[in-house]
Amino acid sequence: MKPIAVVALGGNALAPARERGKFGEQQVHARAACEGVAALLALGYRVVLTHGNGPQVGATLLRAELAQAQLPLEPLHACVAETQGGIGYLLQQTLESALAANRMAVPVATLVTQVVVAPSDPAFLHPSKPIGPFLTESDARDRARELGWIVGEDSGRGWRRLVASPHPLEIVELAAIRACLDSGVLLIAAGGGGIPVVRRRSRLQGVDAVIDKDRTSALLARQLNARLLLFSTDVDHVSWHFGKPDERPLARLDWEGAKKYLDRGEFPAGSMGPKIESALDFLRQPARRAYITSPGKLVAALRGRAGTLLLPRRAVSRRSSLRRAGAASRRSPRRLSAARRPRH
Repeated sequence: MKPIAVVALGGNALAPARERGKFGEQQVHARAACEGVAALLALGYRVVLTHGNGPQVGATLLRAELAQAQLPLEPLHACVAETQGGIGYLLQQTLESALAANRMAVPVATLVTQVVVAPSDPAFLHPSKPIGPFLTESDARDRARELGWIVGEDSGRGWRRLVASPHPLEIVELAAIRACLDSGVLLIAAGGGGIPVVRRRSRLQGVDAVIDKDRTSALLARQLNARLLLFSTDVDHVSWHFGKPDERPLARLDWEGAKKYLDRGEFPAGSMGPKIESALDFLRQPARRAYITSPGKLVAALRGRAGTLLLPRRAVSRRSSLRRAGAASRRSPRRLSAARRPRH
């Protein structure tokens, strides 16, 4: 079977902060990523395209809240489902155009995807996932007062609404995703991190949250035993000291170095942190690669000319482990148990 690549397209990459997020604007931004997906297919990969929905689900909620005098409010999990359909439609059209331009006859489909989370996840007590448009601090505080929002600053880029973001545990439609891939379908799945649900006895029940799409994409890539995991976001590469005078782009990061920087707080939780964390989870197995770059540079990243390449955790062989253990025992003083100590 052909190897699998999971491409995670950021919601902010489709709807940048400087724009209003109109359908046509988002489709323009989607073209570059979809051309990259077509190139991956041409390279011999089966592809699952996931996507974020932070700006889009926030806009859906805001429209509902502004119209609540005429229409009932929808729960957040239902809004996530709506954005899966809407963004899936946008991406299907854009992908089909990119495939036709490259004379590739590949079926494209969107799969509404549920993802199980734990009802006891502490994220429900500490909302941290930014959604919706970027606001000034004054506007954000006004909406917090008027609409009951929890708000906060998003990585120095502006203020946004914050909602719970529990960790994904199980992709409900995983078997259907595998079946589609095996049938040659280019699949759009797990949109917005998946619709968050909990298991209550034998039933699935939606909960109000937005799952981080990077974490769900990494979980999906691991469970599909994918070869590649590509994060397409609104920056060209990972940077050291991002936004500071000594900012420096990173073309390559090994697992150990990325983990060290993450633990030091170099990658903020609201922006690059979840991508690095998710990549590290995926890269615990050898022969895997992860890339972080902007939508138009996916193929250039694969060819080593753009983006940031993240390498898998170095495997420690049993022979080298025994060799190190032997060296350590030679350095350490020998200790005898009480039963074997010589008596005087």
